[in-house]
Amino acid sequence: MSEFLQHFVNMLVLGGTYALLGIGLTLIFGIMNVVNFTHGVLYTFGAYIMFIVVNQLGLNFFLALPVAVIAGWLLGAAVELILLRPLRGSDIDTTMLVMIGAWIAMQSGTLWIWGGVAKSVATPFPDEPLVLGSVSVSWLRLFVLAAAALLIVVTYLLVNRTKLGCAMRATFQDQDTASLMGVNVDLIYTSTFAIGSSLAAAAGALLGPVYVIFPQMGGLGNITGAVIGGFILALAEELGAGYVSSGYRDAMGFLIIIAVLIFKPTGLFARSERVG
Repeated sequence: MSEFLQHFVNMLVLGGTYALLGIGLTLIFGIMNVVNFTHGVLYTFGAYIMFIVVNQLGLNFFLALPVAVIAGWLLGAAVELILLRPLRGSDIDTTMLVMIGAWIAMQSGTLWIWGGVAKSVATPFPDEPLVLGSVSVSWLRLFVLAAAALLIVVTYLLVNRTKLGCAMRATFQDQDTASLMGVNVDLIYTSTFAIGSSLAAAAGALLGPVYVIFPQMGGLGNITGAVIGGFILALAEELGAGYVSSGYRDAMGFLIIIAVLIFKPTGLFARSERVG
């Protein structure tokens, strides 16, 4: 039982960051109908920003997280303005090819700049973990869990309680009508891609100090589904690594993805929609 509780705690930490990745991806796809193949590179980008700010510039560890989020926002906005905006109205195949090319170029650039040697981020947290009964958890992982939860709540409030979020949801439902009602659709697309990218960078910035950073670390549907899906994936990986073998961690995640694609191909919380 104690072993299960330990894996459950690890799942919460990993699931929180997976949820951030999922929310960013589902915002971009749901509103813009774009499969963001650069999402994993943006995740890696956030981790390297954390490494630069903390290890190379010697700045405060807690300051590095908002810096990574802002940097991810700026990079995402640049990708949308330079690559996606000129393709507005193009068929999905063209957009996918461009995004695949951007992913390859950005990942190759990361490998060229940093090389293949893994990096680690220095943290201000003590090595001694917090022990609660039979469960121990590092202070760094507690910080990651709290920061991820805060970002999830902030994103939810942004989408559901602000004028920007209202405009994003209106664009998702009917772009033409939203435009007629005065919504700047171009601004919404740029903001959406930037927000999704910043969440991916935040996930990388949070997990980078927990593990190690390397160039290939990262190889509007429903936000609730993205959050729950992230925790389900993390739980499968933790239990697979703990009770089967650590070598099967990734395999368990892929089995969950395959099962979802077979039994719930439209999403965990897909709603019926009227056509026509």
